[in-house]
Amino acid sequence: MPNIQTTEVAYILRKAKEESVKAVDDFKKSWRQKTGGNEYDEPMYCGFAWVSIHGVKGSTKLGKALKEHGFRKGYPTGLQIWNPAKYNGQSMEVKEAGAEAYAKVLQGFGFNATSNSRAD
Repeated sequence: MPNIQTTEVAYILRKAKEESVKAVDDFKKSWRQKTGGNEYDEPMYCGFAWVSIHGVKGSTKLGKALKEHGFRKGYPTGLQIWNPAKYNGQSMEVKEAGAEAYAKVLQGFGFNATSNSRAD
């Protein structure tokens, strides 16, 4: 578990979301350039993506601070936040780009974070 003060959580998660949104925008721009786009303005494979933090219990001060910012109990363990970029489309690839960027920021702060996805 990282040595993070609960007062730092808001900053870290804001930074992670900014990078996540940027990754979504960059992915879509690149995808449009490569493919010419389509009527839905996103790849057509629907699904979900989320970030899991392992090794942090929701009952700890850090866990409670994360839960205040949208994390929920993960299954089977840990904490999760789904669609961290808050992307409104259905494309799993776009959501994956956002989740990967979010997890990378958390990893940079010492969290054991992974991005995950599944098809719809």
